[in-house]
Amino acid sequence: MSARLPLVLRQLGRPPRPPGPPRRLREPCRAASGSGSQSGGQEGLSGQQRPQDGPAWSSQGPGSPAPPARDSIAREVIQNSKEVLHLLQEKNPAFKPVLAIIQAGDENLMQEINQNLAEEAGLNITHVCLPPDSSEDEIIDEILKMNEDTRVHGLALQISEDLFSSKVLNALNPEKDVDGVTDVNLGKLVRGDAHECFVSPVARAVIELLEKSGASLDGKKILVVGAHGSLDAALQCLFQRRGSMTMNSQWKTPQLQSKLHEADIVILGSPKPEEIPLTWIQPGTTVLNCFHDLLSGKLSCSSPRAHLNGLIAEDNLGLLAAALRIQNMVSSGRRWLREQQHRRWRLHSLKLQPLSPVPSDIEISRAQTPKAVDILAKEIGLLADEIEIYGKSKAKVRLSLLERLKDQADGKYVLVAGITPTPLGEGKSTVTIGLVQALTAHLNVNSFACLRQPSQGPTFGVKGGAAGGGYAQVIPMEEFNLHLTGDIHAITAANNLLAAAIDTRILHENTQTDKALYNRLVPLVNGVREFSEIQLARLKKLGINKTDPSMLTEEEMSKFARLNIDPTTITWQRVLDTNDRFLRKITIGQASTEKGYSRQAQFDIAVASEIMAVLALTDSLKDMKERLGRMVVASDKNGQPVTAEDLGVTGALTVLMKDAIKPNLMQTLEGTPVFVHAGPFANIAHGNSSVLADKIALKLVGEEGFVVTEAGFGADIGMEKFFNIKCRASGLVPNVVVLVATVRALKMHGGGPSVTAGVPLKKEYTEENIQLVADGCCNLQKQIQIAQLFGVPVVVALNVFKTDTRAEIDLVCELAKRAGAFDAVPCHHWSVGGKGSVDLARAVREAANKRSRFRFLYDIQLPIVEKIRAIAQSVYGAKDIELSPEAQSKIDRYTQQGFGNLPICMAKTHLSLSHQPERKGVPRDFILPISDVRASIGAGFIYPLVGTEARSANDSVSMMCGCIWLSDVKGPPWSQLFCCCVTAVIRPLGPVTLVSVDFAVFLVSWLM
Repeated sequence: MSARLPLVLRQLGRPPRPPGPPRRLREPCRAASGSGSQSGGQEGLSGQQRPQDGPAWSSQGPGSPAPPARDSIAREVIQNSKEVLHLLQEKNPAFKPVLAIIQAGDENLMQEINQNLAEEAGLNITHVCLPPDSSEDEIIDEILKMNEDTRVHGLALQISEDLFSSKVLNALNPEKDVDGVTDVNLGKLVRGDAHECFVSPVARAVIELLEKSGASLDGKKILVVGAHGSLDAALQCLFQRRGSMTMNSQWKTPQLQSKLHEADIVILGSPKPEEIPLTWIQPGTTVLNCFHDLLSGKLSCSSPRAHLNGLIAEDNLGLLAAALRIQNMVSSGRRWLREQQHRRWRLHSLKLQPLSPVPSDIEISRAQTPKAVDILAKEIGLLADEIEIYGKSKAKVRLSLLERLKDQADGKYVLVAGITPTPLGEGKSTVTIGLVQALTAHLNVNSFACLRQPSQGPTFGVKGGAAGGGYAQVIPMEEFNLHLTGDIHAITAANNLLAAAIDTRILHENTQTDKALYNRLVPLVNGVREFSEIQLARLKKLGINKTDPSMLTEEEMSKFARLNIDPTTITWQRVLDTNDRFLRKITIGQASTEKGYSRQAQFDIAVASEIMAVLALTDSLKDMKERLGRMVVASDKNGQPVTAEDLGVTGALTVLMKDAIKPNLMQTLEGTPVFVHAGPFANIAHGNSSVLADKIALKLVGEEGFVVTEAGFGADIGMEKFFNIKCRASGLVPNVVVLVATVRALKMHGGGPSVTAGVPLKKEYTEENIQLVADGCCNLQKQIQIAQLFGVPVVVALNVFKTDTRAEIDLVCELAKRAGAFDAVPCHHWSVGGKGSVDLARAVREAANKRSRFRFLYDIQLPIVEKIRAIAQSVYGAKDIELSPEAQSKIDRYTQQGFGNLPICMAKTHLSLSHQPERKGVPRDFILPISDVRASIGAGFIYPLVGTEARSANDSVSMMCGCIWLSDVKGPPWSQLFCCCVTAVIRPLGPVTLVSVDFAVFLVSWLM
């Protein structure tokens, strides 16, 4: 490309250029309060017209010379930008940067140039057109909207000079400020960090034109006249970097004439007043016109060439400045793409100062000040519009993130499971949290914990909260354990809406004719009946291929309007997230308005609702809606399933769940990120946090990062369901299993005395007993073998209590390795935080590098009975299964209804590998009784009830948790709701997950 001096540079003494024909300008941009289309092209510009007299950069008059270098510099910049953008789009095909221009007024001289250059480079451009009299605040409002719009990568202003206030300019996001006018970008330029900021395109154009002309700037005297603000600062900085002596002056400065005489180069930052004679400028001086409004086309004088006797032209300066703005846009897009790629987080960890003895969990939680959740979100790569903040310490994350990061490689996937536990729990939650604290806060590895949200039932009951314990917790504890962001309340509302719809439908069908029912379902609206989308789907299901409501026969209307629900088959119950034993069995419909229709019903705990399992297994809003619609709530009188879709409430359920589907972001005591989302029970459901939380976390941590999630109960239940149910639904492949064990639980399996909540531990558990530990390791070995059935390497995490001895710890680790564990590591996170799990973190990293040969336990197409038998024999160690007549009948019905290809979710005690809680260690040669079989069709699994008693799964769920009133708690009656004092006995012994006493003490003190 030629570097000859373009016509924009003229030295004094040359003949003036003949005036050219008038430019054809586009129609003024019409005022609007909103932004234009993001797509670029015509929709992004109001009143756009194509130029009819050639390219937007052609403005020569007749007889003017047309040297080949006329616009060569600008074209070279655009071509380079186009090539860079093409390379970026090869790796990111959907990427197309968008330049937003906020304009106040109807001067549109440069809009054609902006649009043509953007199109030539491959960018989109959109205009926000405001009235000329727009206020400062109105402009700032539009700026803030563009700042938050992730589709916009560059933002420029076309506003009058008097609106270029510091308040307006600094409202711009510096990362989108492609004109380099914000204090942040100017500050970086002055500091010498030009590669990290955007530099004013006008200032760069001045330098480019001078250097391309062959003029040497080193040692030259540069006078900048009439420039203000960012342009003045940028010009002086750039000239000084090139060794020039810069002077600044305003037109009314008394010494202006002498400065003009001294200058080698004069830069005009505003129009020359009439009273300043051209003779003040020495012949041979190079003069450039770079008025502040040049990019917007709003020149402050109608014909600057005439004012200066034709010796100055600004055409190519404006063209080049516009081209350099496009170059800044491409740079902005490149930076944005780089930020979307995997990078190690710049995460500020919170410091711990562990105390000895370890304080209560609530004291530890409240002693630590969490980071603001928006800061945490930014640290881990979330964009501002991808989070919805709830208070200071929690936020929801929008699912749009998955689309943005769809090409990002997933991180390593780690499951924390456990051996068969004591009734006190063995600390899977604390291990999960301690592990991510070690990975991120101490090894500087991106990691995410994904946990279930606790129900208020266990929180106010025997078990207590689920935030972890000691120095491995999610904070704030009270936010985590109470309400969070209302997901469980949304499930409660959706569940009970469906329950109400069932009974209401039965009532109406019992009291109305076919025609009356049909007219209610398909009402006249403005004299017209129309089927809704969901009703058309029902017609298709019934085999009625008609879309006109008036065309149905009486038989078809009856078939469409009546579900004929058999009340004795209703499986859908109302729910409440509070333990209330008096609601376990109730009679509904006793009011006179229900016309004698009443039936026996019951309340379950809210998290036992199938909607919770649906939430945990769904992968999108669309998928959730489909799953909700497939939920079977009863059978009709012909034995066919009745679904939520048949009741016509799928859309309503989805609306109620539209926010609950978004994972909740919180943090650990050391400031590392945690997703808390969904909380299905591990007996009648699969006992794992949500698929969506895992998928989002795997994208955020990047290829070298780790996502650590926890499965409920022991490995024989929670881990088996994680693999066979959750991994089937998600398509994700686990890399490592961390198997949590405690010396206490191993002693129990070795023949130690029974462990009972609320009863002090026997001396066998508080004193060294090598033999009990050795005998109990059979359970640990069995759980390792179960994990190996799925082809995933196992790392044993020994959760150390202060009563454990070195000999006991070493024995467990040795026997675990002999049993096939990749490694076995003692952990001390409960007492010292992440520092106490660094060895575990290193072992997990090493195991993750080992190739996972993950496989499912059974083929999903096997008959239901064979899938149950595979789990019973391969996982539990049963000799065989025994089906009750009711269970066999249900299996036959589900198979006939087309549900035989669903995975199995066994509802079994977690206190033994068998169905008998008292049988510890590794029971053998037992027959596993299946008393009943239920189906969660929307969630997508069949759940057999294991045990000799034909007690319903919902009854067992209702009885799992109970509240205890303690009369000796001081305070008003409503403050006496106090949790069982399990941890008052066992708390001094070490890192247990039960935090009920700590949390209850906080609650009572807070309530009083």
